Amino acid sequence: MTEKNNTIDLTPAAQLASYIDRLAPKHQKCFRSVRAALRKRFPSANELLYDYGKFFVISYSPSDHGIEGIFAVAARDTGVFLYFNQGQQLPDPQKILLGSGKQTRFIQVDAASRLSDPDVEAFIGATLDQAKIPYPSEGKGVLIVKSDASTKRSRRPAKA
Repeated sequence: MTEKNNTIDLTPAAQLASYIDRLAPKHQKCFRSVRAALRKRFPSANELLYDYGKFFVISYSPSDHGIEGIFAVAARDTGVFLYFNQGQQLPDPQKILLGSGKQTRFIQVDAASRLSDPDVEAFIGATLDQAKIPYPSEGKGVLIVKSDASTKRSRRPAKA
């Protein structure tokens, strides 16, 4: 396929770049810096890329299975967010974590420097401690496109 907006023939890096280009410039910069910081800290983690149309997510996983990822970075029109799987179990005396779902909690990230905040460091450490599958101690993770909204069919039936 050669349509300009179709990402099927793009490499994973090119697909990610096309998703980042959809963001406002300040969110593009923030997302890139947060991603770079996470890649540096977790070089062996695979980055699993999910496009949901209005936003996209990279899950950091020790394998190619999203369910095994313990961190994720989501980018949407409203900003960049760091998600912690099993976040409801994290100690949060300062009440920093957001969300009320059964499993995940998140924080908004305005700059990569937020990752070195002592409270965020504690969340990261606690999340690593509770991981069922640890990240490999060696090796380099890869970027894997797991879903692309442009190739998905709508779940809603067509209106007559």
